[in-house]
Amino acid sequence: MAGNKEFMDALDAIEKDKNISKDVMIEAIENSLLQACKNQFGKSENIKVQINKNTGAIAVFSEKEIVEEVEDPATQITLDEARQKFPKKKLEIGDNVNIEVTPKNFDRISAQKAKQTVIQKVREEERKVLFDQYSALEHQLVTGVVQRYVGNNISINLGKVDAILTEAEQIPGEHFRAKGDERIKLFVLEVKDSTKGPRVSVSRAHKDLIRCLFEEEVAEIAEGIVQIHGIVREPGSRSKMSVSSIDPNVDARGACIGTNSERVNAIVRELRGEKVDIVYWNEDPAVYIEEALSPAKVSSVEVDEFEKSAKVIVPDFQLSLAIGREGQNARLAAKLTGYKIDIRSESQNVEGN
Repeated sequence: MAGNKEFMDALDAIEKDKNISKDVMIEAIENSLLQACKNQFGKSENIKVQINKNTGAIAVFSEKEIVEEVEDPATQITLDEARQKFPKKKLEIGDNVNIEVTPKNFDRISAQKAKQTVIQKVREEERKVLFDQYSALEHQLVTGVVQRYVGNNISINLGKVDAILTEAEQIPGEHFRAKGDERIKLFVLEVKDSTKGPRVSVSRAHKDLIRCLFEEEVAEIAEGIVQIHGIVREPGSRSKMSVSSIDPNVDARGACIGTNSERVNAIVRELRGEKVDIVYWNEDPAVYIEEALSPAKVSSVEVDEFEKSAKVIVPDFQLSLAIGREGQNARLAAKLTGYKIDIRSESQNVEGN
């Protein structure tokens, strides 16, 4: 490799094509060669390997200290010996000199080591670039293509890497075409680095998938005019999201629903029919609880803020709607507001009194 200008040109090409610094690769090659030299010369010697960045020429140097009397020939040299090797330099006791000790067979060794090092460094840097690229997507929305089922898990292509959508992170009852042509939206839970590249964990069941879908669909949310205060979800069945607006001229719920319900319907389609209730957030817990029980109509709400509980009275014909199928509406409202909610009909309340 000594004097190999072609090799330097190859490093230039890698730098351009792969966006990997030539200096980084040269440093890696030098370190690799240094280890090889220490195995040959002994680890006690102060060995240095230098690569000429223009010509590719490699030289091995042994750094030695100039002393009056040599005790360790591997690291020391007398003043007379140093002056004989470097007659043009003004040298004194205590100075250090670099003596070239490049082995005769070093061209072959260096060429092999350099090739191995560059291949390894390219792989490492490509993996790092991929990790940086995908780690920036943590807790965000991505679009993936369904590849195939792996048992109960699903392999999803995200462009340059594949992710596994585990059964636990799937929407219950959801099925896809395993033909590599169905595109779905996913929430990125976590990105970990590994020797095989970034490992991306994704979810369709996480509540923040709802948040990301609305941020993408509703311009007022993306712009910060409409704010999301809370989201609760039973994946595949129903979600509730509370919103408010910082602009009195912008209706938060209306902005999320959209003209002719086009915005919320687009999200429901992406969720394969999962219902999404959008309610108004309110700092008054009684009002907030009433909103959270939507679409049911509420007669009255009594709140115990210390106990974080509420007694809700609804018209008789609204009781089943307020509670919901298998208690779902009441359960989601309680999770959204953080209050334990006791729902009674007007007739039940009268009987109880």
